[in-house]
Order: sequence, then structure tokens, then C-alpha cells
Amino acid sequence: MLPENWKAYLTGFTDFEALAATEKLVAARRCAGKVFPPEKSTYKALELTPPEAVKVVILGQDPYHDDGQAYGLAFDVPEGVKSPPSLRNIKKEFCRDMGRSEVSLRRWAENGVLLLNAVLSVDAHAPGSHAKLGWECFTDSVIKAVNARSSKAVFILWGAYAIKKAAFIDSGKHLVITSVHPSPLSASRGFFGSSPFSRTEEFFKGSWRWPE
Repeated sequence: MLPENWKAYLTGFTDFEALAATEKLVAARRCAGKVFPPEKSTYKALELTPPEAVKVVILGQDPYHDDGQAYGLAFDVPEGVKSPPSLRNIKKEFCRDMGRSEVSLRRWAENGVLLLNAVLSVDAHAPGSHAKLGWECFTDSVIKAVNARSSKAVFILWGAYAIKKAAFIDSGKHLVITSVHPSPLSASRGFFGSSPFSRTEEFFKGSWRWPE
């Protein structure tokens, strides 16, 4: 199911046999019960953001686990679905930081922002239930591949889980922005006011901007 452009890009980084094994494990979970996101949306983040277009990587942990929320983009929900608290806080900080009144994470994905969850699937109403099925090895390889290329990128890592992935990133070449997670439990302890979005634009010095 992996998009062909990413498959070519990840050659040398990804164990494709292991990835196929993970897909089979998830397929078995789907036969046993409800799994999010829908199978066709498993690689939505990679479909919307081709490898050569990646300017920013925002890393989530695993998909939303309630009905109708997950569709393959970290932190985002489909149009018309009420924003969960973390997403509301991301939008609030973006609007404060960038002086805008509207924000669309899907537009971000279509313009170079890879909204990647470390784990690409989850059982309904059971957060973390697909951890250690093998997705982490694959998504780590995506981070390593973006890190290895010659062009610069920004990696935005929110929360302790995401920050651990900084070990794969050359901070001498790329910009790594870290803070607490945007969830209501931690956002007021350093997420609000961290200005990750304006810092990203400053890094690119006018060559890339957050889409309108």
C-alpha cells in the first residue's frame, strides 16, 4: 500500500518485508474489530506529501482512536469533524504565532508538511494498541531518510515521545524544534508561546512559508 514514490525514496532505509508483516498484523486486527484510520488512509500523510516536497516534519504518536476522527494525518481530523483538544491548541498557537485567523492542516500536508504518526493504526477506543506491531521501525526510517538528504528540513517534535526521535536527526543541518505536547495536560507548560511556526519560516529565510 506504500506510495511508489516513497517506496523508491526509502530503499536502503526500510525493511519492506518487515513492513509487509506489519500490514498483515494490522489486517488481522481489522478482521477482529474496528481499526482506525480506514485501511485506504493508512499512508495518507505520505500520499499528500511526496518525499521531494517535504519541508517540515511534524510527528505524532498514533492516530485518534474515536469514531470518525483519524484519516491518516497526525493531529488532524476530516473537515466537519469537531477538533480534539490537541488540535484546537495547535490551531490556537498557530494563529497567535502567525497572526492569522484560519488554519488547515490538510493544506499544510499538500504544501510540504509531513504530518506523520509514529504508529499508523490503532484499535477503536484503545490508544497505543498498535504500538510495537512494527510501525515504529518504518516511520523511524522515514525520519532517517529525510534527515539523510542534502536539502534542509524542520522537524517539530512535541512531547517526550516525539522528542526521542531527535536522536535520528542532524541538528547541525536541520532545525529541530521541541516543546511539551499540545494536549490540555501540558500545553500551558511551554507549548503556548513556543512559536514553532514563525521559527520555521525564519529558518527558511523566505524560501518557504506556511500556506494560506
